[in-house]
Amino acid sequence: MARTRDSDLAPHELRVLVAVADAGGFSAAAEALGVTQSAVSHSVRGSERKIGAVLFDRGRAGARPTPAGDRAVAHARRILRLLDVLTVEARGAARSDVPQGPLRIAAFRSAALQLLPSVLRRLRARHPGIEPQVRIVREVGRGAAGEVADGKADIAISTLGGSLPLPPGLVAGGLFEEPYALVHPTGHAAPRSLPLVDWAENCGSYTRDWWAAQDWIPKASIEAEDDGAVLSLVSAGQGMAIMPALSLAGAPDSVGIADLGPGRPTRRIGYVTGAELACSAAVRAFVRELRATAPQNGSASPVAAGEALVGRLRPVDS
Repeated sequence: MARTRDSDLAPHELRVLVAVADAGGFSAAAEALGVTQSAVSHSVRGSERKIGAVLFDRGRAGARPTPAGDRAVAHARRILRLLDVLTVEARGAARSDVPQGPLRIAAFRSAALQLLPSVLRRLRARHPGIEPQVRIVREVGRGAAGEVADGKADIAISTLGGSLPLPPGLVAGGLFEEPYALVHPTGHAAPRSLPLVDWAENCGSYTRDWWAAQDWIPKASIEAEDDGAVLSLVSAGQGMAIMPALSLAGAPDSVGIADLGPGRPTRRIGYVTGAELACSAAVRAFVRELRATAPQNGSASPVAAGEALVGRLRPVDS
């Protein structure tokens, strides 16, 4: 029988690290865990001694993870989640291996709106024991994949192949290429002449090279963080925008959608999960339903819900 090493962290120590990071301080973590502050302090000091690094900066404002602490907390979340999965899947195997229990899903906004409803409908019909928990994440910086890396999600619908590499310990699978289009007030004769309404998520590497080659796109006159806000501004005649197709499904009739032509930029949409969780029954079930409902590459529209907009497309220079 293997012996526990003195440097090994116990599950309760991992829970304390996560609680301090989430609560922002030792006192709040103690309250959340139902223990004394001294017990939390003792546990953190013990973890720091075992790891050989300071995990939290202490101050009057509370406690914030150091860079070492960020790494430790992310691993702690993932390990604790694996312990939960171990219990759930072992029980499931004893009951004919039916997937069950919570499944934490992260997705950027338009993917959550346009892809998740069909996926979760199929998942519930085939695997009623799975309990989806959905987090909406802006697809900037580390985006949805970062939620998986930090142990806050089991699987994410994410953009792939951007400027940031996939975090270590994660695996990814591609689903489809999502094209971008020009959106403008319906009926405008010269949409290229309009001011630009820019969207924060457009700054990624997916459009950067294409954007740099376009001499007709002006500097943004308005910048927005939400794709729905961009469409509302365009609808109100405030300008034009370059948007990915998932954001355009359900666009109002007051928004015209123009094809950017064969050189249009695209971004790859896929899923990201932890290497340890990729073989779990719940994640495998979700991936099956996601692949079954994802649009196929080469289709006129990347979303079934957006098929109606295909007839509204026209060349960008017409």
